[in-house]
Amino acid sequence: MKRTLMSLIGAAVALAAVTGVATVAAPAPGGAAQTAAPGGSRLPVQRSALLCPPPTSSAVGETTYTAFVPPGAGATGKKGTAQLVPAGSVKESGGKDGKGKGGGAGGGQQAVAPGDTKPVAPLTEAGKPVTASTDSGGAPALVGAADGAFAPGWTVQQTTSVAAGAGRGLLGLSCVAPDTTFWFPGVSTDKDRQDYVHLTNPDSTPAVVDLELHGKDGALRAAAGENISVPPHATVPVLLSTLTGAPVTDATLNVIAREGRVGAAVQAVDAKLGGDWLPAAADPAPSAVLPGIPADATSVRLVALAPGDADADLKVQLATPTGLISPAGMETLHVKSGMTTAMDLKDITKGEAASLVLTPADSGSKAPVVAALRVTRGTGDKQETAFIPATRPVGERATAADNRDKGSTLTLVAPEKGKDAKVKVTASAGSGGGTPVSKTYTVKGGATLAVEPPRPQGLKGSYALTVEPEAGGGPVYAARMLAQPQGGIPAFTIQTLPDDRGSVTVPTARQDLSLLTD
Repeated sequence: MKRTLMSLIGAAVALAAVTGVATVAAPAPGGAAQTAAPGGSRLPVQRSALLCPPPTSSAVGETTYTAFVPPGAGATGKKGTAQLVPAGSVKESGGKDGKGKGGGAGGGQQAVAPGDTKPVAPLTEAGKPVTASTDSGGAPALVGAADGAFAPGWTVQQTTSVAAGAGRGLLGLSCVAPDTTFWFPGVSTDKDRQDYVHLTNPDSTPAVVDLELHGKDGALRAAAGENISVPPHATVPVLLSTLTGAPVTDATLNVIAREGRVGAAVQAVDAKLGGDWLPAAADPAPSAVLPGIPADATSVRLVALAPGDADADLKVQLATPTGLISPAGMETLHVKSGMTTAMDLKDITKGEAASLVLTPADSGSKAPVVAALRVTRGTGDKQETAFIPATRPVGERATAADNRDKGSTLTLVAPEKGKDAKVKVTASAGSGGGTPVSKTYTVKGGATLAVEPPRPQGLKGSYALTVEPEAGGGPVYAARMLAQPQGGIPAFTIQTLPDDRGSVTVPTARQDLSLLTD
């Protein structure tokens, strides 16, 4: 008998090309522009998801959401949509707010649907930011999706200004993509800190999450951090101090979704130093780059964890405007397996913008680490804090969505000595009008370049920055600081700019098997 069969390989490739359901290639070592794998093609993704946690509980907080997608990122001629909608929340069955409680929707808690489902900051065209704002202290988390031409590179920035009280200052976060594992070095359950991890489920089925804390002596066991149920399209906040019996100054949080997936971010509020969002660090790796330490930083603290079975000995270097240096007395850091280690770097920048580069002290070591910095500006009762997690390289393209007429600083670092990089930076049209402007910068290998980025001509409103390294150069890492002083407080926030993973590698079938005969 003869029959005609469709090749399973051909069907899989066709599905990937149509839907974008294919593996998003991680940035190659070195982080330069990506090329397709042999026998494959790089195509724009067809669907993206982003999650924004509740911005603040403060009655004097004002939040702006800025959505943007770079022009020309999607497939030519294809339409698209991109928008965020309010997520539900979780409350105790008795009617009280579930904040501070472990266990999610289980153990007497229930999901509560959002009161409003009107889309927030929907995009209508590529290349022009769209903004939305709220001054509600009870603003919900947002669940967002983009498809078609608006999916590749879709970025949403959440920026909150809190005028007074706990967490006063500027809090900023690039809304996160859902995943199954997140690492947060730099969390704390100290008496002056109030750290919440916000877990948001984008899907139509429940997610089950475990929270693991690691202190200086190892894992901190807490039953309240296990089996946290996150209902569909809802968010669950967990106060980290409920997971420890005693205060812990420096810790690392590992968020693990055992069922489903979530978006996770930590809001860290300090009674004396203001507050900001602590984003997840890059996946564990033997080396780490932490870009964007401000020139006027008055205090810098490094927190690191070696999550594997082996200790990690790290070489600590500072990428300055003129090259790599080893700070005196802080040349190395020993990180024990499973234990969080902190190092006070003080005012390490000495008036020059810089980036921290961590590499194995033994070039043959493969022990992975995760790391983050807590950065402080100002003195006395006029101090403000932000966080810089280790990040991925820019790769093909990265975007900072919310920039104002004044206050933005773009930091670019090429961490490998002798491998210079050229980087094209484009300022988009403004949300209220303006003409895009581009400028190319050369970053010396082993050095940090901090610049006031270009602004659109005739700017009205806010604008986005798109960062694109040219092919053939060394790896590039980037961060953007947004400073908006509040009286005498140097309020600021820092966002790292990893590759936006806006394209996927689609393999090419090696053989046409569309006709098989037996």
